[in-house]
Parts: sequence; C-alpha cells; structure tokens
Amino acid sequence: MSGKLSKLWRKDGTKSVVSSLISILIGLTVGAVIILIMGLANSNLGLRSVWEAIRLEFLGLFSTGRGAGGVLTFGFNPVNMGDMLFRATPLILTGLSVAVAYKTGLFNIGAPGQYLMGTAFTLMLALGIPTETVPAPVVWVIAFLGGILAGALWGCIPGLVKAFLNINEVLACIMTNWIAANVVTWIFDGSVFRNTVENTKSAYIYMTSHNGVQTAKMGLDVIFPNSQVNGGILIAIVIAILMYILMNKTTLGYQLKACGSNRHAARYAGIADKRNIVLSMAIAGGLSGAAAALYYLSGNTEFFWNTYQSLPATGFDGIPVALLAVSNPIGVIFAGCFMSMLDVVGQQITNLTPYNEYISDVIVATIVYLSAFSLAIKMLLTGRRKKKLSETAAGTERILTGEAPPPDETTAPPDRGTVEKGGDEA
Repeated sequence: MSGKLSKLWRKDGTKSVVSSLISILIGLTVGAVIILIMGLANSNLGLRSVWEAIRLEFLGLFSTGRGAGGVLTFGFNPVNMGDMLFRATPLILTGLSVAVAYKTGLFNIGAPGQYLMGTAFTLMLALGIPTETVPAPVVWVIAFLGGILAGALWGCIPGLVKAFLNINEVLACIMTNWIAANVVTWIFDGSVFRNTVENTKSAYIYMTSHNGVQTAKMGLDVIFPNSQVNGGILIAIVIAILMYILMNKTTLGYQLKACGSNRHAARYAGIADKRNIVLSMAIAGGLSGAAAALYYLSGNTEFFWNTYQSLPATGFDGIPVALLAVSNPIGVIFAGCFMSMLDVVGQQITNLTPYNEYISDVIVATIVYLSAFSLAIKMLLTGRRKKKLSETAAGTERILTGEAPPPDETTAPPDRGTVEKGGDEA
C-alpha cells in the first residue's frame, strides 16, 4: 500500500493538485483570519457574526438564507449552483486561453482585449442579422464562431510581433488590450445596437434575447431553476476536453509545447517555430473570444459599450484560474468553478452578514493572489524530493567507495589496512 502511495506521490499531476489545494486552503484561512480581526475590532459585529461569516466563506454555495430565529440554514441551493456554473463559463475559457499560451512558452496577458473583440463581433452579428430571414439558432452559431474568429485574429497580433520581431508578447498584449478597448468603444459609439428604448440603459448594448438569439438551457433550468445557467457551461467543458486532447494527444500539441520548451531546439528539429508561436496566440485569442461569446449570448447580460476607460476583469481572472490549474485544461474546469464559487460566496456574506462587499472583495483578492503561489509550492515539494534523491545517491556512492558503511550494517567495517594485510598473508 505504501508503495502505491509513494508511486502516486511521485507523479507530477499529484504534486500539482496538492500544491493548488494548499494554496486554496491558505487563502481561505487568511480570509477567515481577516473576518476574525474585523469582528474583534468592531464591537458592533461580535463573535456570532464572525462565526456566521466564516461558515458562509466555506459553505456559502449551499446557503439557503435564514430560517426561524434568524439562524443560517444550509442545503441544496439551485440558484447559487446555477449562477456559479454560469459565471464559471467565461472563466474556464479565459483560463484555457492563458493556460494554452503558457504551455507553449508564452504569457497571454492580452485576454481582456481578445475578450472585448470577441464581444463586439458576437453582439454585432447576433443583433445585426435579422432573425426574420435567418433562423435564430443559425444566427447563434454564426455569432459564436464570429466571436471566436475575432478573438483569434486579435491574438495573432502579439504572436506575429513575437515571432518575427522578437518583441515581448507581454508588452504587445498590453498595447493590444487598450487598442481593443478604444476600437470597441468607437464601433458601438454610433451603432444602432445601443439600448435607446430604456433611458437609463443608453450606455448598454441590447441583450441578445432582444431578437431571440440566446443560448439554449439544455435542461439545466430544470435542475437549477430561477438561475442564470444555460448550455454554455457544457460547451465550455467540451472545449476544455478538446484542448486537453489537442495539447497532449496530437502532433500539433507536441510541436506547440516543444516550441515553448526550447524554441531554438524545436527549430533545429524541423518544427516551424514562428508558425507555431502565431498559432498558439491565435488559439489563445480564440478561446478568449469564445468566453465573451458564450457570456453575452446567454441573453441575460448587458454589455457596457463605453469600454475605453477599463478592461474586462474576466480576461485577467483567467490568469489565477490557469495558475490554480497549473495550466492543465481539465484542471481549468475545476479552477474556474472554484473562482466563480468565491464570487457567489462573497455575495452571500454581503447579503446575510453585517460585513460589507469590501470584506468579500478582500477575501476573493487574497485567494486570487495566493493562487500564484501554487507553482512555488509545487517547486518546493519537488525540490525536497530531489534533495532527498541526491542525498541517497551521494550516500550510495560513499558506500561503494568504502567511505561509509551500508545503512543496515550494525558493526563498524574492518580497517582497510587490515584487510589488505590479511590478503597479503593469505
């Protein structure tokens, strides 16, 4: 049994999972400590509110409100679960965007810009194609593919300058992010897609439910009634599985990872490194565009068209998702769900306890920050393993050279000179 556990522990995937779980546990613990400090520092809160907030931090997804006597109750909450899956959909895809690029040796910090371009083209196609002549499901497919293509083309830009001009992709991504924010604002500024019907919504674009182009529920509304969930989460999971197959089971995936490990060695081996760098960023951009497409094709979300002043947080949130998942496409599914769960938990803490929204933001930010340490923890676990192996190898070498006794030898070895002398006498 111990041998099987030892073999399991030696696997790289096991260390990745353990390091991510340790990061999550540390983050939640820090959040609980912050709640405790705030509760003790404010006499109006008290220990009861501290205990309630900590319980919600760990079990907020299953909170069903307050029962008799104002006591917190817990159980299956279909609204919380459904909303968590809805919010996880774009996080899974932006996490995949960052993870795929990282696997190929690139840091895609341009996901927000790719997300914006995917948003713009998805909404223009979904709202611009008349559903009177083209069936709504066909318009949905066109808009979804258009969002992916827009994100992919925008992701190609930093890929091209990296491949052919050797300009750092981080700098190129930052520039394309803000260019995208201004371009999208310019596109919608004079468009007919602005919600002019509702006077208070003139700074927003119509929801795709305006003309019936929205993602099908696929039966999830029966399991999670009154929530925002739709079939987008299933599409995101399928895409994540396909990306896992692409990166680990295909020649293209091998070539992409080879370029990420050592671009010059890959070129020496006959792999087109420049093409693969551009292709990697295109795939990453397409995934970010898909995230935007699924989010806004849901039919229940509005897009704020004046985007030049800020970038979408969903694009940046893909970074901690990829870090928690250690860039594993399957792990990204669970990491995306966890990050969206934190958002739901924050709302529960705000609505059911005296703690305001800033406390929940601090908790989420702490866990997001600590998620970056999952790689460091993995390196620490692997480093200790390597140190033990090196010490064992050194000890074996000393035994073979006669400088040290075997580990199971209870008596001191005979003097080397005595052995040699005994051999002469013999």
